[in-house]
Amino acid sequence: MAKKKKRSSRPIVIGHLEKISSKVFDRYRKQITDLIKGNYGVYALYRRDKLYYIGMATDFRRRINQHLKDRLKGKWNYFSLYLVRKIDHLREIEALLVRIAGPGGNKQKGKLIRSKNLRPKLKRLLTEDTKRIIDEILGGDRRGVRKRKKAKEKSVKGEKPLRGLLRDYQRIYANYKGRDYKAKVLRSGTIKFNGKLYNSPTGAAKVIIARGAVNGWDFWKYKDKSGDLRRIADLRK
Repeated sequence: MAKKKKRSSRPIVIGHLEKISSKVFDRYRKQITDLIKGNYGVYALYRRDKLYYIGMATDFRRRINQHLKDRLKGKWNYFSLYLVRKIDHLREIEALLVRIAGPGGNKQKGKLIRSKNLRPKLKRLLTEDTKRIIDEILGGDRRGVRKRKKAKEKSVKGEKPLRGLLRDYQRIYANYKGRDYKAKVLRSGTIKFNGKLYNSPTGAAKVIIARGAVNGWDFWKYKDKSGDLRRIADLRK
């Protein structure tokens, strides 16, 4: 049986021009506009060799012509442009480039509308690790730590079907759409995932699978004595 030919991914950028003089619009306006008309993508304007402005355009010809007359007139003498296959993520690409490069001609910083700022989470992780190091050095009060853990476990009411099935604070694992996830089963049987507590495996799984039904007992796995991953549903047999 013949092997299937591996399908190559389609490129995002399908054409580009780099460091072209603005004089091309004076001498060869028809040729350059015919080349890029009807295309969309991201462009960059340069003042000599320094990046000055980044923008996006659904019509390159019209947009570049605008910059020969608007507030940017006379402030750039070279341009680069990149034709993009799909328009779906065009604004995100522009915002990302503006945030990275920070060109002086862009008045507004690129907005990543649906991107989550990870700084608060990093701060929390660093704070937790710093406290752990201090406790190790100074011999922190472990009784206080145990009391805080018990208080957290009692904060979630309801039946906890995992109680007694796993070791205290044992890890459980899951993989969904190629991404790995880890959670911790507390002494009470409560599952701790991403800083929040859940009574059941299904409750913790639903946070990851936002839509559709899911059986948490099949979704989450634990490591047996051999180190192999097994469904936590096997613990109920």
